Amino acid sequence: MTAVFRCCSLLLLALLLTAAPVFAQEDTEPVVPTNAAAFAPLDLPAPNEFRSASGRPGPAYWQQRADYDIDVRLDPATYRVSGNETITYTNNSPEALDFLWLHLEQKLFAPGSRGAALTPAGSRWRGSFAEGGLTLESVEIVHDGQTYEPKRTVDDTRMRVDLRDALAPDGGTLQLQIGWSFVVPEYGADRMGRLDVEGGTVYEIAQWYPRVVVFDDVNGWNPLPYLGQGEFYLEYGDFDVAITVPTPYTVVATGELVNPEQVWTAEQQARLKTASTSAERVYVIAPDELDRAHPQKSMTTTWRYHAENVRDVAWAASNRFILDAASATTEAGTTLILSAYPPEGVSSDPAEPGWEEATRFGRAAILNNSRWLPYPYPVAISIAGVVGGMEYPMLQFSSVKSRGMSLFGVIDHELGHNWFPMIVGSDERRYAWMDEGFNSFLNTFSNVAFFDENADTSIAHYGEGLDARINRLTRSDTIAARMQEPAMQDQSIMTPPDQIRRPSLGFLGYRKPAKGLLVLRNAVLGPARFDAAFMAYIERWAYKHPQPADFFRTIEDVSGEDLDWFWRGWFTSTETLDQAVTGVEQQEGRSVVTVENRGGLVMPTELEVRFADGSTERVRVPVEAFFKSDTFGVGVPGDRVIASVRLDPEGLLPDTDTSNNAWTGPTVGSNGGR
Repeated sequence: MTAVFRCCSLLLLALLLTAAPVFAQEDTEPVVPTNAAAFAPLDLPAPNEFRSASGRPGPAYWQQRADYDIDVRLDPATYRVSGNETITYTNNSPEALDFLWLHLEQKLFAPGSRGAALTPAGSRWRGSFAEGGLTLESVEIVHDGQTYEPKRTVDDTRMRVDLRDALAPDGGTLQLQIGWSFVVPEYGADRMGRLDVEGGTVYEIAQWYPRVVVFDDVNGWNPLPYLGQGEFYLEYGDFDVAITVPTPYTVVATGELVNPEQVWTAEQQARLKTASTSAERVYVIAPDELDRAHPQKSMTTTWRYHAENVRDVAWAASNRFILDAASATTEAGTTLILSAYPPEGVSSDPAEPGWEEATRFGRAAILNNSRWLPYPYPVAISIAGVVGGMEYPMLQFSSVKSRGMSLFGVIDHELGHNWFPMIVGSDERRYAWMDEGFNSFLNTFSNVAFFDENADTSIAHYGEGLDARINRLTRSDTIAARMQEPAMQDQSIMTPPDQIRRPSLGFLGYRKPAKGLLVLRNAVLGPARFDAAFMAYIERWAYKHPQPADFFRTIEDVSGEDLDWFWRGWFTSTETLDQAVTGVEQQEGRSVVTVENRGGLVMPTELEVRFADGSTERVRVPVEAFFKSDTFGVGVPGDRVIASVRLDPEGLLPDTDTSNNAWTGPTVGSNGGR
C-alpha cells in the first residue's frame, strides 16, 4: 500500500466515523441470507455489434424501413372500407430475404380466427366476429423492373409472400401493391369500430391496412398472430394517405393535412390559422354548424394526409364531428391540438366537463409529457367514439362518454403513448410494460401537474391530482395488496400480454411497472439520476426498436448503478417486500437499530429516528446492507435517547406488512435518562 493510498484510506475512515448518522454492521455470526439469489447476476442477452453493453444501439445497428402510399374509400351505406396501397420496403439487414411477412389484422374479426376462438362468449367483442374479416383482392410485387403476382400463404392474421428473387441486403428495395377491403366492425376489440350517434356515425379506423412485419436482429421475422389483447410492433416509414368519404364527413388522421383548400371553407382555414397560435380553444366546426360544415363541391371529398417517420397511421371520419383546436409550443416547435367529437360528447355538468374540454386536456398532456422529450409531431388529435381508449401516432380514440378526471386521464394516457411506443418503438406484442407501464409512469406526473399545479384554480377537480386514478392505483399500499393476490404469484411483468390473464393485465402491464419506475426514481436512484437515465433511454432509442436489456443497460450505464437485483426482483419475479424493525439497542454514545428483510424482494430503505428531545434524523439503509445477511444493524452515534423508529417514512415502498415497520421505546423521563 502506498503512503498516499494509506493516507486517503485513513482520512476516509475518519470521515465515516465522525459523520452522523452512520451504518455499522454488528459483529455477529455470519448467516446465509434467504435472499442471496436476489443479488446474483441477471442473465441478459450478450451484447454485440447491434446492441451494445452500454444499452446504446451498437455501431452496426440496423432496422428495416416501410413507406406506404394508400388510397382508401369509406362507404357508410355498407360500412365498407376499400383500399389500394403501395409499400416500398427497404431491406437494411445484412442478409438477403427470400420472403416477406405481412400483418392482416382485420382478419381477427373473421369467423373462426384464433382471436375469435379465444374470446369469451359474453364478451362485448363477440358481435364483431360475425361481420368482420379482410378480403385480399390483389397482391403484386415490383422488383428489379419486373412485376409479378407472388405465391402467398395466409394464416389467420398473417400472410407470407414468397419472392421470385431474393431481396438484396444492405439497402435492397421492392414494392408490394395490394388491394383489399373489409367491413368496419361495430366494436373492433376496443381499438377501432363505429358508433351510431344522432344524425350519423363516428368511424374510428385502425389496424386497417396490410402492413409489413418487423424483421429485426433479435428474432428475425416477428409474425406473432394478432389475438386482440397484445398490441403492436411495427416498422418506421413515411405515409401518404388519401381518404375518400361522402362530402358531409370530416376526416382527421395521423399526419398533416396537405389539401386544406379542397376540404375546408375559407372561414375554416382562417380559424385553423388562428388556432395555430392560440392557447385557447378555437372552433373550426362549431356545434351549430354540423349541417353546413363543408363546401358541397361533389358527392365525395378526398382528404390527403402526410406523415413522416412514423410506425402507423389511423384515422376517423364522421358527419357529426364538432372540431376545435388550439396550439402548444415546446422546444421542438408548435403543435396543433385538435379534438373531434359528436354532440353526445358534450357535458351538461360543469363539475364533470366533457369533450368541450378535450383540447385543453390534450394541450396539457403534450406540454406536461414533453418534460421527458419535446413532442416532435405537428398535430395531436383526440377523437370521441366507441373505443374506450387506444393510441396511434399523433392521435387517440377515447370514449364519447368519458367525463371529468376520467376524460383527462384517458386523453393524457393515450396521447402520452406518443412517447411510448410511437417514438420509442418497443415490441408491444411481447412486452406490454415497455409502453403501457412507461406511459402510466408519465401519467402520474402529468395528472399532478394539471390538477394540482394549474395556474387556473377554477378548473373542475382542482387540487385532486394525487387522487387521479393512476396515482391511486400506484400507491404503495395498493401495489403491495395486489402483489399478494394468488393470481399474481405465477405471472411476472415480463409475461407476454396475450398470455396474461385478462383481470391481471392492468396490474402487470400498467400499474406494477409504473410503480417500479417510481420506486427506482424516488427510493433507489433519486430523481436527478433517474431522470437523466430515463431521458437518455428515450433519446438513444427514439424511432428504433429497443429490447428490455437495452432499457436495463441504459439505466445502469447512465446512473452508474448495478441494478440486477432490481430488474430481477421487480420485473422477472413475483416476490414481495417485507422489511421490519426488529429491535433497538441503546448504549452510551451509540445505538443500534436492527432492520430485517423478510420478503424475497430486496430494496434500500430509510429510517426516521425520533429522539426523546424531539429531534429527528433520517438514516439511509442501502440495498447492499442485505448482501450477506437478512438483518442489518444500523449504528446511530450520539447520546440522544431514541424514542421511536420508523421504516420508509415517505411510504415509497410497497411493503406487504407495515405493522412491523415501526418501533416505539419505553417512556423516558424529562431529563432524557433511560
